[in-house]
Amino acid sequence: MHRFANPARFMRIAERLLPWVSGATGLTLIAGLYFGLFASPADYQQGETVRIMYVHVPAAWMALFIYTTMAVASVSYIVWKHPLADVAAQAAAPIGAGFTAMALITGSLWGQPMWGTWWVWDARLTSVLILFFLYLGYMALVNAFDDPERGSRAGAILALVGFINVPIIKFSVDWWNTLHQPASVVKMDGPAIDNSMLIPLLLMALGFKLYFLVVLVIRMRGELTARRVRALRLVEADV
Repeated sequence: MHRFANPARFMRIAERLLPWVSGATGLTLIAGLYFGLFASPADYQQGETVRIMYVHVPAAWMALFIYTTMAVASVSYIVWKHPLADVAAQAAAPIGAGFTAMALITGSLWGQPMWGTWWVWDARLTSVLILFFLYLGYMALVNAFDDPERGSRAGAILALVGFINVPIIKFSVDWWNTLHQPASVVKMDGPAIDNSMLIPLLLMALGFKLYFLVVLVIRMRGELTARRVRALRLVEADV
């Protein structure tokens, strides 16, 4: 993997793939929104409000997926000094924070008509809010040191410690009595949701993942360019 993670090679591969992935992102999100807003039926209990699900659920999945990505990158940075691991983790954090905020906001918009309240301190909601603060804490910590390497290492440790919250979020509906329903898509006996709703949900999930990949690559390219500029300035200052 180190051979493929060479910054120069990464920049070349990213330049070739980015237009294609960007196009696939747009097409997938358009298809997901069309099927979710116009082709799928309203729920017999929730009515049209159920359409918030097509944004809320994939955003919540992405919040967990991106933090898991950061934790894996942090392990690679601490243990193997992977050349791009730290760059990837730092580039992913703001995107993950954005998806987590989206999940919290859309969850409140969905919860108010369904539960009669914008917020309750149940296990799922509270643990997702903690995840949002972990994202913010990571971003603050990596920028809190004059030495970038110390900031990167401190942020990586926080990402690993905070990862314990990911399985808590995932299994909170099974471990505690919460207002959230149990899993209905990823189940041993198959999804407990009709295909008319499952298809747009999965399309939006795929679109969000492709969007994450596009923005991650763009941010990583920007960070690598910025680091190269800083290195050149340091060389010029020493001359």
